[in-house]
Amino acid sequence: MSVEVPVTVRTAEVPVPVKEQGKKMDSEEEKLQQYIARITPPDEEARAAAQDHWASLAHPLGGLGLLEDDLCDIAALTGSADISLKPAAALVFCADNGVVAEGISQTDASVTGIVADNIIHDRTSVCRMAASAGVQVAAVDMGIRDFQASQGQNSLFSRRIGNGTGNIRKGPAMTREQAAASVNAGIELVRDFSASCNLLAAGEMGIGNTTTAAAILSVLLRLPAEAVTGRGAGLSDEALERKIQVVSDAVRVNTPDRADPLGVLSKVGGFDIGGMCGLYLGGAIFGVPVLIDGIISSTAALLAYAFEADSAKAMIASHVSSEPLAQIILNRIGKKPLITAGMHLGEATGAVAAMPLLFMAEAVYRDSYTFTEGNIEAYEKYD
Repeated sequence: MSVEVPVTVRTAEVPVPVKEQGKKMDSEEEKLQQYIARITPPDEEARAAAQDHWASLAHPLGGLGLLEDDLCDIAALTGSADISLKPAAALVFCADNGVVAEGISQTDASVTGIVADNIIHDRTSVCRMAASAGVQVAAVDMGIRDFQASQGQNSLFSRRIGNGTGNIRKGPAMTREQAAASVNAGIELVRDFSASCNLLAAGEMGIGNTTTAAAILSVLLRLPAEAVTGRGAGLSDEALERKIQVVSDAVRVNTPDRADPLGVLSKVGGFDIGGMCGLYLGGAIFGVPVLIDGIISSTAALLAYAFEADSAKAMIASHVSSEPLAQIILNRIGKKPLITAGMHLGEATGAVAAMPLLFMAEAVYRDSYTFTEGNIEAYEKYD
């Protein structure tokens, strides 16, 4: 399956916030609130039907563990026990972050565009893994600095919010309107993909985005910078200390309110995190499951959960990153990872690695024989 579009470039506890009353909102923020209002709780009847179907198959009850649970979650999301996961796609949200000016990364901002171009030309790690799994890859330009797009084998979706974000150590990353627009872009990508794709993965590429993710986590989890900040793509002890200070300063300077997830995103986040946050919200709106990838993808999932807790019905945890707090984030949104492999590459590689596991579980779910068909006495469930 391939979705082709023209390449164009345009220049502690997570709260569920109460909607503000009587405040005039910008158009993108108003549209975002309208989208979020469409998210409903999971369909427990469909979940129960999927559980009953698993129990009817000739295998030990719960024998596939989390794989069975994830397919039941997908039934609860879509409202049907008739599950189909293919075609599938990985969307890699790419954007630059002004905080790179603070020396918090081994590489400069130019690497974001270089890697994005290589994703388009099907050369990166996620491209090779996706080819093996039969999964499409597409890049999403949310705001790569001075990016010059080129035609390649994989699709590029231009959803540019700006030419990179501001330096969060000195002020907000973006305006509130830009933050809402970035989330809406992710929601609308799910809408566009929902007609031809049954499973999505949320990936990212953006130099400096482990710093913006750490700042968001510091706010949402009420933890100090040193508890949420990791080495990212690799930092010396001295550089890590500088990064921790930058995260601490960003939160102090911008004073984000954890009860206002849109404000948190606008003050200390990134366009890529906003887009992935929208992907999870869109999955809950349009009934498309979305695989969480690594620490930045997980941070976006936590942000989506802060917007609306029922958005978690669309989320599937692919793996647990080796970055600090990865497991804590998954615990907060009630998700268990399929893979524990010490991965921290990004690009949706962990999410794509989990897709074949889900495909195999679907094959068992759809095509295995039942106890009745095998003339075998069914197992009884004991709590």
